[in-house]
Amino acid sequence: MASFSRSVCAIARRSIHTTCSKAVAGSPALQMSSVAVKNPVVQKVERRKVTLIPGDGVGPELTGAVKHVFNQLGVPVDWDEIHVTDMGTYFGETEIGHVVKSIEKTKVALMGVLTSGSLSVTPDQMSTNQNLRKELDLFANVVRCKSIPGISTRHDNVDIVIVREQTEGEYTSLEHESAPGVIEMLKVITKQKSERIARFAFDYAMKENRKKITCIHKANIMKLADGLFLETCKEVSKLYPSIKFEGMIVDNASMQLVANPQQFDVVLLPNLYGSIVSNISSGLVGGAGVVPGRSFGKDHAIFSIGARHTFAAKAGMNVANPTAMLLSSCSMLEHLNMHKYAQMLQESIFRTIAEGKYVTMDIGGSASSSTFTNRIIQNAQLNMLK
Repeated sequence: MASFSRSVCAIARRSIHTTCSKAVAGSPALQMSSVAVKNPVVQKVERRKVTLIPGDGVGPELTGAVKHVFNQLGVPVDWDEIHVTDMGTYFGETEIGHVVKSIEKTKVALMGVLTSGSLSVTPDQMSTNQNLRKELDLFANVVRCKSIPGISTRHDNVDIVIVREQTEGEYTSLEHESAPGVIEMLKVITKQKSERIARFAFDYAMKENRKKITCIHKANIMKLADGLFLETCKEVSKLYPSIKFEGMIVDNASMQLVANPQQFDVVLLPNLYGSIVSNISSGLVGGAGVVPGRSFGKDHAIFSIGARHTFAAKAGMNVANPTAMLLSSCSMLEHLNMHKYAQMLQESIFRTIAEGKYVTMDIGGSASSSTFTNRIIQNAQLNMLK
């Protein structure tokens, strides 16, 4: 993933701090976490400013965990923290101009999950998530669902990458009531955007030494829309003869994912199917708390959780798993060419999970978010002393 993160924008051109700081008395996992390391990694890099969007639900706690880890390990990142939400406004239009302006300046953002409400004031109103993708043209969403040693799941050796086109399809907000009790919605698929995401997926596969791309569709029913997506992906596949290409109907693909996920390598999908398959695949490897995600445009990148759930019912309880957000921050560091920091943090995350003693409830433990986070810090600091 490192090589891809370093050049992904070029590919696109071609195609809670306070909570985490609290120690649990008597826990050896926390004894070293209160002292920041001055020179944790000998890697001469310039400090970078990154846009930080805490998000809704447990988002502020998870992004706070990242801030705490970065501070303790001396990661050279400064934050331009901006709060934006669709909640609390009864889904009225949320001003995101200041968010867009910040990301246009920093080029990179770390974002907690934003709630998109089921109701809106006007039928054509887009959520903040949709508006961000539209304004920054974040057309490619990449979610890697990979088995993690130490997390018990039904299937082993899962390693699936979902590449999702996320600027059109069913997410156009073009719907209306044509007659009382009758709603019509427009699904938009264009050849230009289908070709762009297909090239992105094949370029990714080439760089990451992936062998197969499965295009998931419903062209047997939506013959024009999904048919165009499928045929365009087939055309692009001919430019990459070393990569196997296959199509699979979304109904069958959903069953195959839960029955035999090891058959999948890279999965290429339009918008709605991509959202659904990302969540199914996340469940295969441990759930929403352990799967990172990222969205790319021509000039910008946003790093977030792969399965977008705010977990609002547990907000403020210090129980949410920060793994997905921390792994997303590792991807962000790779993107910023801070490779040693990324490697150090990722190794510490996986070591902490493999130990099994200080993990959160969703993956079989009983530790709080802050205990888990501070154990990661301790493992990183111990590794530095070697």
